[in-house]
Amino acid sequence: MTLAPPPGRPLAGMRIVEVSAFVAAPLGGMTLAQLGAEVVRVDPIGGAADRSRWPLAPSGASMYWAGLNKAKRSLCVDLRSPEGQELVTRLVAESGPDGGIVLTNAVGRPWLGHHALTRHRPDLIHVAIEGHHDGTPAVDYTVNAAVGFPMVTGPEGHAGPVNHVLPAWDIACGLYAAIAILAAERRRRATGQGQALRVALHDVALAMAGNLGFLAEAQIGGVPRPRVGNHLYGGFGRDFATRDGRRVMVVALTARHWRDLVEVTGLKAAVTALEGALGADFSTEGDRYRHREVLAGLLAGWFAGHDLAQVEDRLRRTSALWSVYRTFAELVGERAGELRANPMMALLDQPGIGEHLAPGCPIDPGDAARPEVVRAPELGEHTAEILRGLGLTAAEIEDLRARGVVAGPAGAGPVGDA
Repeated sequence: MTLAPPPGRPLAGMRIVEVSAFVAAPLGGMTLAQLGAEVVRVDPIGGAADRSRWPLAPSGASMYWAGLNKAKRSLCVDLRSPEGQELVTRLVAESGPDGGIVLTNAVGRPWLGHHALTRHRPDLIHVAIEGHHDGTPAVDYTVNAAVGFPMVTGPEGHAGPVNHVLPAWDIACGLYAAIAILAAERRRRATGQGQALRVALHDVALAMAGNLGFLAEAQIGGVPRPRVGNHLYGGFGRDFATRDGRRVMVVALTARHWRDLVEVTGLKAAVTALEGALGADFSTEGDRYRHREVLAGLLAGWFAGHDLAQVEDRLRRTSALWSVYRTFAELVGERAGELRANPMMALLDQPGIGEHLAPGCPIDPGDAARPEVVRAPELGEHTAEILRGLGLTAAEIEDLRARGVVAGPAGAGPVGDA
């Protein structure tokens, strides 16, 4: 009889070995870890290339690394040495019926590939994140440039590309990788067979450009999409400045949103007259977009005549969608009470960084309590524990440490005693 996983931890019992760096693969692994899977992040001694990536705490610890590796276990191994490679191979092969799962974006390591590992684990699930479908490298910024989004982002009239600070394709790719593991694991349960899957960063961006209509528009419409600044393309939405110098983003997606916005701002008569003069119907998205500048001009005067508190009070009475623009500092400062009230957030004391509010899994488990938000491990924190699980003695582990094959956390003493 198979026991059901604990509420809020649907992946409890699943075991994943992650050899990764940067955003996509670590995010995929963390997503599964926060849902209850045991995820062992394997790093080279001293850490992978993302170990010291900005932003950094005053101690020099990477907040970025800690943020993307919560709830995982950490094993540090010399990945160049045959002994280190053998240890990782054993970890994959001997991880029980719900293990044998590898998530990686490491390249140029044949011993870590699907073909090599299936000799030790025939039912292996191997998910590899790549740059392009042909195996050539790429990162979020280069993929974004290649697909076209920077050429339609930014203010109207701007001639050059505008990059976005959000690594959207890394994020989407990491979540696709997590889905790929779940799909392959479901197939393995039914058939007993493993699977090799690849997810290319460029393919994820290309797929979304197609899914959102950008590619079809370029092929069929014949008119390049223009830059529209902070306007919402195809509908009505943009930012407005209040009398006290704050800015608010307002979106009217539906006819009801628009009707409520016009009524609460007292502009119904002016908008009705404008419809007549232009022969437009502002209950439709298309006409609101085509005449966005003149409509925004009418609304801008109303916003400029009211302080933010008055604007918020009025907009709360409507169905329109809106939000005040805030900095990250404001979000964790003056709005910290809202963050603490969010059940996804918790106070973590991360070694090297300190106490701060950090998110857990954004999936709400419904009636079950949300799982505890677990900090990221220190580099090599679980090396001894993991190696003991492979049957190594304390003396054997310490011998590996002394010869530089494995490492524990900095300053922790002999690995075998950790």
